[in-house]
Amino acid sequence: MLLSGGLDSATTLAIAQSDGFDCYVLSFRYGQRHAAELDAARRVAKSLGAAKHVILDIDLREFGGSALTDDIAVPKDRTPDSSIPVTYVPARNTIFLSFALAWAEVLGAQDIFIGVNALDYSGYPDCRPEYIAAFQQLADLATKAGVEGSRLRIHAPLIRMTKAEIIRKGTELGVDFGLTLSCYDPSPAGKPCGHCDACQLRAKGFAEALV
Repeated sequence: MLLSGGLDSATTLAIAQSDGFDCYVLSFRYGQRHAAELDAARRVAKSLGAAKHVILDIDLREFGGSALTDDIAVPKDRTPDSSIPVTYVPARNTIFLSFALAWAEVLGAQDIFIGVNALDYSGYPDCRPEYIAAFQQLADLATKAGVEGSRLRIHAPLIRMTKAEIIRKGTELGVDFGLTLSCYDPSPAGKPCGHCDACQLRAKGFAEALV
């Protein structure tokens, strides 16, 4: 289970737990501009009773190319359009899912959960249903488990849900969203900026969910 510390991945963890899975949770210290999201991931994993939580170190700052890993300003109060925003981290979900595949094989797990969403989101290419379907094909071909017939299934339970629907589902499952952090540019104390894309989508979701 990939866990960022945001509301989507927290809800995905709660869904997996409610479906009876023992959840081994994976987060990344990947050179992102703040550590507050990892603090949130720790809180969420503990709150929801993950079986184990690993935070893996990889440094995407070597490549840069994103406002989250480079000296590029995080856009604030922007009007959403069809372009891919500068907060997109090149190939991030492919990198993260590849590590998840590796750990799943070691654990003998057959299910991998990721909290991507293709409705109320920032337009990232690796959050779409077509991407998840393609990665499923890769998992079938690229792993010992897949070749030997023990298929690793990629689950994206939020993929076609609005942010309001995700929040309602998480609330129903007892997720404490006060433990989560969605902001791209929080203060050193972890206070959300309220103006980046992620903050705006989150606020819109809570307003629409009446939560």
